[in-house]
Amino acid sequence: MAKVSAVEKNRKRKRLVEKYTAKRARLKAIACDLSLPSEERFLARLKLAKLPRNSSPVRVRNRCDLTGRPRGFYRKFRLSRIALRELASSGQIPGMVKSSW
Repeated sequence: MAKVSAVEKNRKRKRLVEKYTAKRARLKAIACDLSLPSEERFLARLKLAKLPRNSSPVRVRNRCDLTGRPRGFYRKFRLSRIALRELASSGQIPGMVKSSW
């Protein structure tokens, strides 16, 4: 199990990302639009920099939904490799069987 504080910090980041997604997209569009004057684009960059750092989607860490483990994460299942193996071995994931050759 991961530390509860680390998992909660990541959840807080996810909430901030959802809250500021529209505002970030609008400011980025203004900042990248070359048809606008450079002063307006610069002001958009400054406003973008004033947003909370944790509202950036890059700062969200993929974590296992069951254990909170940050490494060995499978996006398709939203589980870590360890949790995935345990669930597959107990037959709780349909269609997944242990490999043998």
